[in-house]
Amino acid sequence: MRKGTKRKTTQNEEAKPAQENKKQTSKTASRAKRVKVSKPETKPEYFEDKRNLEDLWRETFPVGTEWDQLDSVYQFKWNFSNLENAFEEGGILHGKKVYLFGCTEPQLVSYKGENKVVCIPVVVAVVSPFPPSDKIGINSVQREAEEIIPMKQMKMDWVPYIPLEDRESQVDRLKSQIFILSCTQRRSALKHMKLDRLKKFEYCLPYFYQPFKEDELEQSTEVQIIFPAEPKPVFCEFDWELDELEEFTDNLIEEEELLADQKDAFKQFVKEKVREAKKANREAREARRKAIEEMSAETKAAFENMRFYKFYPVQTPDTPDVSNVKSPFINRYYGKAHEVL
Repeated sequence: MRKGTKRKTTQNEEAKPAQENKKQTSKTASRAKRVKVSKPETKPEYFEDKRNLEDLWRETFPVGTEWDQLDSVYQFKWNFSNLENAFEEGGILHGKKVYLFGCTEPQLVSYKGENKVVCIPVVVAVVSPFPPSDKIGINSVQREAEEIIPMKQMKMDWVPYIPLEDRESQVDRLKSQIFILSCTQRRSALKHMKLDRLKKFEYCLPYFYQPFKEDELEQSTEVQIIFPAEPKPVFCEFDWELDELEEFTDNLIEEEELLADQKDAFKQFVKEKVREAKKANREAREARRKAIEEMSAETKAAFENMRFYKFYPVQTPDTPDVSNVKSPFINRYYGKAHEVL
């Protein structure tokens, strides 16, 4: 045996237990890694199923609402389950063709013990076999005259509403019975819009033509007078049935609203405005009479059976109480709603 062999063998034998211990430790660590740590039990989460028409009121454009107020309309989780239930069996809108548009009513209401002004969303449902209007009326106290224009000029139109349960279906195969007034105007483009155009959106309301009901303008005997005088224009209303022109003019002079040397020009101006108003009333009555004569029996029945329903949000713990601010009137275009809910 060569010198040094025994010592080497002894060193190898001494090293074996250390290596085995190292392997054993590694196995133990590896085994320890594979041990699953039990997670604490968590309670299952339950999500309330969405109702089939839950977003119907949100999809309906709140026409006539100021753009900077739109976000405030949705600050509360308003509940329109009364509108949804109206489409269920036994409801007033069940099985009928319905056109919906939204609007808002700023009101002082109570919320969590405090009184605050809230922009309340309202939905108006029109039961009709055809679109009840394709026009928008634009009117305000600042405007000299009402303007009636096609809806599409304001990027508005009636579009089908697809209930949640049908949104996986092909839209062209669905026969929708619910139509909503929609607006495609992008809010991001408002900053590039002229002020007059922008303001028009705030004064919009659907214009509903009712041929069997004489319009307020046809019945009115008043004319708005804006006489371009110096040093300032004369603003007044003249009723050709109740006011006597000579006396009316003298009163304006006495009140220093009109200069004495402008009297004759003012009287001539008023007479011209009265002639224009009377002519417009005659033409409107004639157009309505002609429209009725040329109307089919089916269309006449549709106009006579057209119904309007006004829906306010249902009271919930998370929304203001609107029960005391409900109004039966909508506006002069569609008169009084047949029912307020």
